[in-house]
Amino acid sequence: MSDTAPVRAGEELPLDALREALRGRVAGDVDALTVEQFPGGFSNLTYLVRLGEQGSVQKEYVLRRAPLGPVPKGAHDMAREFRLLERVHPVFPQAPKPALLVEDPAVLGSPFYLMERRNGLIVRDRVPPELAQIPDAPQKLSFALANTLAALHAVDIEAAGLGDIGRAAGFNGRQVEGWAGRWRRARTEDLPPVSELRDELVIGWLTAHTPAESAHTLVHNDFKLDNLMVDPADPAHVTALLDWEMTTVGDPLADLGLTLTYWAMPEQPGGKQSRVGAAASAEGFLTREGFLERYAAQSGRDVSGVLWYEVLGHFKLAVIVQQIYARYRAGQTGDPRFAPLGQQAAWLMGEAWRRINATAGAAAGAEFVPEVIPDE
Repeated sequence: MSDTAPVRAGEELPLDALREALRGRVAGDVDALTVEQFPGGFSNLTYLVRLGEQGSVQKEYVLRRAPLGPVPKGAHDMAREFRLLERVHPVFPQAPKPALLVEDPAVLGSPFYLMERRNGLIVRDRVPPELAQIPDAPQKLSFALANTLAALHAVDIEAAGLGDIGRAAGFNGRQVEGWAGRWRRARTEDLPPVSELRDELVIGWLTAHTPAESAHTLVHNDFKLDNLMVDPADPAHVTALLDWEMTTVGDPLADLGLTLTYWAMPEQPGGKQSRVGAAASAEGFLTREGFLERYAAQSGRDVSGVLWYEVLGHFKLAVIVQQIYARYRAGQTGDPRFAPLGQQAAWLMGEAWRRINATAGAAAGAEFVPEVIPDE
């Protein structure tokens, strides 16, 4: 089954301008250029660019550009992602090798870059037919995800010269402050007033309980199963880790918390998110607890304080989803997939609040855990 599709209406690329921008700068015959789209993402637009044969080999690249319409300041920075991959690829081979950066927005409407195409299978919320006949495929996928996360966090950022790609000190506090500001700016008028109180309580709890960084490592910042590409013949073999846009240096448990947010997320209003974990443990995927144990064993890290990072993960994902929904509400994108995202953002904030109350109520203090929980 192909992982690409025809380009969605309204997201077409100006092919003549693209050909001229690539001419003489990448391998392959640009006059034979064709484009398809990777349709799964909700954020940056990602395309498969095929060029004519060089020798007997057809050249393929992956093109990434920012989404259409206005985007938050500092977000979807393709030049930063390209330059980061230039530095990460040599020390973490699962990161694809970048090929070309074009910063002139006149070509496609925004800066973009090309990277090598990696081949493999992306698993989203269930075992695909290609893996169904492989013994213990769900467990192998679970282990591959935990092992890759531990390996990413084991990269020596100072030896690799990566210590300057972000500010590690004070990372956790800045995460709360920065995402809180984005949430408030992205709120839309259709969110019920009662949810604003709940949302501020979530932010208050995160602020009051912000831990010191457990360590300083590379942080992918969107680490999840469907950003992993695996060998269809061997799901334990990872061929690529994708979507490096938000990568920085900071607390590795922030990655772990966000991964767990995706891992055990049940079906929610408006559609599904990637979910395995508890929802698919009967199929052989690791539960949340099993995933935690595997990561801890591979990384040697103490994960006993992971709750704060999970609540942060729910909050960050809610912000990202709400930002996309706000663009949809403003008419800046007409993609119908974005219509239910407001419900999903509200659900995620509610889930963060429920986790605080269910798991951390005693430690949180009465000022953050009132007897009546505001909800929609």
